[in-house]
Amino acid sequence: MILPKDRDLRFVTIRRGGTLTDADHHLLALWAASCAEHVLELFESARPEDSRPRRAIGQARAWVRGEITMTASRTAGGHAMGAARDLRGAARHAAYAAGQAGAVAHVAAHELGAAAYAIKAARAAAPEGEGEAAGRRECRWQRAQLPEAIRALVLDDQRLRNDICWSAFDC
Repeated sequence: MILPKDRDLRFVTIRRGGTLTDADHHLLALWAASCAEHVLELFESARPEDSRPRRAIGQARAWVRGEITMTASRTAGGHAMGAARDLRGAARHAAYAAGQAGAVAHVAAHELGAAAYAIKAARAAAPEGEGEAAGRRECRWQRAQLPEAIRALVLDDQRLRNDICWSAFDC
């Protein structure tokens, strides 16, 4: 479970009683899509014929552009997670990262799921004994991609949810 028990109102849109602006929600979705896309090859090398994770990433970006509904992006995310079910290791985590990215349109807090699963994928793909270092490199890469407008929010979210996200953000 990558979501906290109590919803953080910073990840709930203003129109739903939180403090998250639509612009920042869009930035979170784009960042999550970038995190997932960064490790997507780990899935595609195992299942080149399965486009569900790539589609989920594309749908997250299409939602930001206003081309599709939240429901369409969330559905694509669910299909990406379905692509992971019979896999193990890096390929599975990469598909889950894509699924989480697709779900950000529905629940902004899934942004950290995309990042955490991408880090898990990088760890799993690394040669034996190098997983932790690979995870730290992936975490630092992700942080370098953060737009300034959401940087403090995401870094604080990583601090708060690191324990429930497999300590992925110890970088």
